[in-house]
Amino acid sequence: MYLFVVSTEFLERPLPKPTGEGYITARLLEALVETGLALEFLRRGLVRNAAGKAFQAWRAYMAALMRLELEKLKAAAKSEEERRWLESTAVPRLPTTKMKRLSQMLEEVGHAGVLPYTAVALDLHDYQYHGPDPDAALSKYTSREEAARDVVALLRELARRVEAVRARVKWTGELERALAEVRGVLGG
Repeated sequence: MYLFVVSTEFLERPLPKPTGEGYITARLLEALVETGLALEFLRRGLVRNAAGKAFQAWRAYMAALMRLELEKLKAAAKSEEERRWLESTAVPRLPTTKMKRLSQMLEEVGHAGVLPYTAVALDLHDYQYHGPDPDAALSKYTSREEAARDVVALLRELARRVEAVRARVKWTGELERALAEVRGVLGG
């Protein structure tokens, strides 16, 4: 599989600075590589590992989207402090604890449906650490199968959304190959 040849090399490279266009491309490629790894873990029956990679893939996608929409987000910000925070923290670090709020902000600037998928990604993040929980106290998933279904649903949506921003970013051959590979594995 192409993704696994590129993944170890790519994931070890430092990210470009968040101020450059290369940052968006790098984060989208990271999202697709993490997607490929999640699918490989699922194939091997490693659902908790797949959940973690699916979360990382969604987080990388959100980071790309935050940078892509930074000017719109800053224009919609409620204060100068929020604008500075978007540039200094939200885009370069994308804190997990702020993913819901950042998803709400992305929805406000035109990315409908990001929030529910972010909720799924965060649920999968919990599942990665706690595993299936019959009482649903530490994890929203009571079985491996439930989590695996959400991993696939999240990754399908991610691939769809990456393809949707294609015309707005510097699209590379690496991105094209990674997306094709992911689509091939996901069956679409």
